[in-house]
Amino acid sequence: MDTTSSAKGGFVVRDELIRRGLRLSQLRLLLALSETRQVSAAAVQVAMTQPAASRLLSDLERAVGARLYSRHARGVTLTPAGTALAERARQTLRGLDAVQHEIAAIESGERGTVRIGSVTGPAVQLVLPVIRELRVTYPEIELSVLVDTSNKLGDALLAGDLDFYIGRVPDGMEARTVALDEIGPEPVSLIARLEHPLSRRPDPSMADCLAYDWVMQPEDGLLRRTVEAYLLRNGYRPPERILSTSSMLLTLAIICETNAIAPIARSAANFYASQNAFGGRIRCLEAGEDMAVVPYSLIYLRGIEPSPAVRRVRQLIRQKIPPQPGV
Repeated sequence: MDTTSSAKGGFVVRDELIRRGLRLSQLRLLLALSETRQVSAAAVQVAMTQPAASRLLSDLERAVGARLYSRHARGVTLTPAGTALAERARQTLRGLDAVQHEIAAIESGERGTVRIGSVTGPAVQLVLPVIRELRVTYPEIELSVLVDTSNKLGDALLAGDLDFYIGRVPDGMEARTVALDEIGPEPVSLIARLEHPLSRRPDPSMADCLAYDWVMQPEDGLLRRTVEAYLLRNGYRPPERILSTSSMLLTLAIICETNAIAPIARSAANFYASQNAFGGRIRCLEAGEDMAVVPYSLIYLRGIEPSPAVRRVRQLIRQKIPPQPGV
């Protein structure tokens, strides 16, 4: 028997009225009867004949084991049991109407949960504008955003913790498991605090920047490998003093409080250097403006049908992708 424990340690039979034959059509009819106080009028409201309505009400009384209404010259009056059941019927039918609206919103992509991953640059350039737009146009879409390296994002995608991410396919990931839409290269900028000594130079060189401490990703980070390869190609040695961290918050705090320099995605650098971020305490340096990380993509699992909400958000992100030069 399908039972459930009661608060006092006993057992209560679940769905007892359903087991006795209670049907939604009976609840609709009883609710109509409570509103019209006439069996004939209630029958018309639910689109059935009066004899059929009378039989349905009799079946309902047998199912609940109580009289639900009494007849009199002017119509019918619900009994206390009938009134109680009619109120529950109203709540149940309203709940079904509400869930139907929820289902329609889910199927149309107006409601749902979307889990996004992104490396830092596109998180600022693409995901943030989409978040702003969704708060206005589709407020019932619930977003979660994980900002991390492509290695961590790839692991999260394969584990089922993300619906898609914006980044690169990590080394070692089985390429046949994913599909991707390439977006473009990720330009890199050097940032420093607003009052940095180099701010007094009109055109600081890369050699000038290398005289200071640098804050960079750990050695296996793609951005760090990109910057070090760029320096070697252009005849420079890597910075002599490096603080390694994957934390963007710690990077920005160090930049604001010291003379250190950090390479970060240009879209993030421009955002942090704006007057609306960190009180305008961060500036972009003009050195190394041709640095760029290899192209990143919108990456998702192959063969997995996305929910309508995921499809909607992915499409909104695609619309935010700036056109590439020459395209």
